[in-house]
Amino acid sequence: MSVGDLAGILGEAILADVDPDDRLALVRRTAEADQVTGELLQQAVHAARAGGHSWSAIGTTLGLTRQAAQQRFGRTSEIPPSAEERWLGPVTAFDEMRELEIAGRLGWRTVEAGLLRHRMVRTPTRWEHKRVLWTGGLGRHERDGWQVGCRAFPWVYLVRDTGEPAQTA
Repeated sequence: MSVGDLAGILGEAILADVDPDDRLALVRRTAEADQVTGELLQQAVHAARAGGHSWSAIGTTLGLTRQAAQQRFGRTSEIPPSAEERWLGPVTAFDEMRELEIAGRLGWRTVEAGLLRHRMVRTPTRWEHKRVLWTGGLGRHERDGWQVGCRAFPWVYLVRDTGEPAQTA
């Protein structure tokens, strides 16, 4: 697929259900597309790193230096440094939801997903996990109390705090 083909597909998606004369709606939809493609790029870089590619190789692919690629796409965390964290895995699409359910009962919630694993943070309460396809809005899930734990194309992992105390191991 050429860049022109991709631009056409993105343009059609941006224009879907938008009045082309409403310039602010076009700006909003294009900004949303920019955010989504940025998140996809972040996921692709994480997948490349998990696959063993160096920051230098990723930088070259993106037309950046090794340092610039690492600074732009290196792990940035909103998790306090004192938080207890661990990696859950290896897991596959077939068993990860069962493993996330067990971890959630013990107070662990997913905050990042990589190749065959989830980065988890421990809290004092139980968590529910849900995996949905990365399509459309998440409003209906958010109305039910779900929040995005992480995105790992083609999935979005949602988490919901039950408010119940976590079980002990």
